[in-house]
Amino acid sequence: MTVGQFLGVAVRIRRVVTLLVIVGLTGLFSGAAGGAAPTAEAAVTAAIGFLPAHFQPAPAPEAAAPDVIAPMVAAPEVVPSPAAAPVLPVAEAPAAAASVQAAVQPQAAAPRPRLAAGTPCRSTARACIELSSNRAWLIRNGEVSYGPVPITSGRTGYRTPTGTFHVTFRNRDHVSSIYDVPMPYSVFFNGGIAFHQGSLREKSHGCIHLSRSAAREFFDSLRRGDVVQVVR
Repeated sequence: MTVGQFLGVAVRIRRVVTLLVIVGLTGLFSGAAGGAAPTAEAAVTAAIGFLPAHFQPAPAPEAAAPDVIAPMVAAPEVVPSPAAAPVLPVAEAPAAAASVQAAVQPQAAAPRPRLAAGTPCRSTARACIELSSNRAWLIRNGEVSYGPVPITSGRTGYRTPTGTFHVTFRNRDHVSSIYDVPMPYSVFFNGGIAFHQGSLREKSHGCIHLSRSAAREFFDSLRRGDVVQVVR
């Protein structure tokens, strides 16, 4: 440092000291007057401003941004809660339980139809034929009204079919167009098969042979649509 520089520094130091004294006094008077006193930090900063550049304190290095990348926080996985079972209203719960119980329970078998007493046929039939015993009945309102009476039925190859049928038409003086034989008091119930007067010693070609009196009774009692049941 040259002499000139030294003298310059001394002059500046004196100015700093003077400034500090002035600042201190100013603070005292300002404090007494209620004003805001300058802080020591502000005074020192102002005084240092008078120093030469090579006497200035080095500026604090700026804080470097940390080279750290914050880890990404994964969003919490949302697991849907299971759907709650629907709650039936109180009024509907018994009905639902009853329907489930009815579906689980086996269906009760339909009651068997009542038979006309003394016959193998249902009470709803108007005429009943039992082929195995060669007998026939008339039934009214579920009760036997006539019979049993003897019959003959279809021979081998012309067996009278079993089942439930209905009377289709009646002809008092019918003559067979196939065999060209008379069939008095014919009551047809299954195609060409009919009750009619015939031999009780010989079998027929499928018809039901009755005695004359029985054939007349069947003819007078039965009407179109009446049920005829034939059982084995």
